[in-house]
Amino acid sequence: MNDHRKIWLDALERIARPVLTAGATGELKTKMPVEAMAGMEADRARYTHLEAVGRLLCGMAPWLELRGLTGDEEILRAEFAVMARAALAHSVDPASPGFLNFSEGGQPIVDAAFLAQALLRAPHTLWVKLDAATQGNVCNALAATRTRKPHFNNWLLFAALIEAFLARAGVFWDRMRVDYALRQHMQWYVGDGVYGDGPEFHWDYYNSFVIQPMLIDVLNAVGDEDPAWQAMVAPVLVRAQRYAAIQERLISPEGTFPPIGRSLAYRFGAFQTLAQMALLDRLPADLAPAQVRCALTAVIQRMIDAPGAFDAAGWLRIGFAGYQPGLGEGYISTGSLYLCAAGLLPLGLSSTHPFWSDPPQPWTAQRIWNGENLSCDHHL
Repeated sequence: MNDHRKIWLDALERIARPVLTAGATGELKTKMPVEAMAGMEADRARYTHLEAVGRLLCGMAPWLELRGLTGDEEILRAEFAVMARAALAHSVDPASPGFLNFSEGGQPIVDAAFLAQALLRAPHTLWVKLDAATQGNVCNALAATRTRKPHFNNWLLFAALIEAFLARAGVFWDRMRVDYALRQHMQWYVGDGVYGDGPEFHWDYYNSFVIQPMLIDVLNAVGDEDPAWQAMVAPVLVRAQRYAAIQERLISPEGTFPPIGRSLAYRFGAFQTLAQMALLDRLPADLAPAQVRCALTAVIQRMIDAPGAFDAAGWLRIGFAGYQPGLGEGYISTGSLYLCAAGLLPLGLSSTHPFWSDPPQPWTAQRIWNGENLSCDHHL
């Protein structure tokens, strides 16, 4: 196993183990701390546990689904797969002390969608291997979010993603929620690979936290159900490729990136689109997989190793480069932070894939700042 993959796996284990250990025994609500903005702890305690489960599994899913692993990595994957299914079962079982909130307040539609995204990304490991009762509980829990009204922004995709999974599960699904979200985001495209988050552009990382990955996964799940949706597939992928190219250029020679916009406490989850394009073998032609690996590794190492990123028991703490509670908006709590796992999607590629097996390469910012004569960057 190359050194970079080990760095990523060590990061994944460090992030995931506390959540899975507590979740697998139905004790997440009693064992996970609830850190939030002062005065918001009680409010966020209603949602934070589903946030942790949904967001963590969303990022882990491609690796949990990977076949052909051997040695220590397969031992870890198999262990975590069992724990993930157990945590999922407790999360959706109304009779379990670990049953989570899918229907009260505004937030559950968000993290039910991340959970549905995990199920779409690991259909064998996280869905087929569930018993029939748990599958029924999953569908009931996801359907319960239909009472939640999404905001007129990226939240429309949460509703669409939930329906897309229910469609794949073979139960009743609401095509209108999918259609509305897709058509509205096509209208919100502002150019050069970027969508507005609602009617206005927001300079943050929500094109990567939510918008582009969910557009891709919704269309992958149900795009062939409607000719109008199928026509969106090609432009959505081309735009995601352009955005991935922009993301790679944002990583400095030192492995940092601009702390712009809201939700910076999601850390390297900000690079989910770049990570997903690598996972899908859809990186731009002039972007070598190895340079993306090296760039993301530099970012992941800086953030994981930053003092204070974890508490003494191993739970993530609010911050961007360490413990920085001032960077946590009112909707941020301990569970929210596990969206960082979405930056680890390429672990779903085999270790023999060029992303992992090609020799290290400098990334774009390194090459330019070192004086290399590169071609110009062009808009889409």
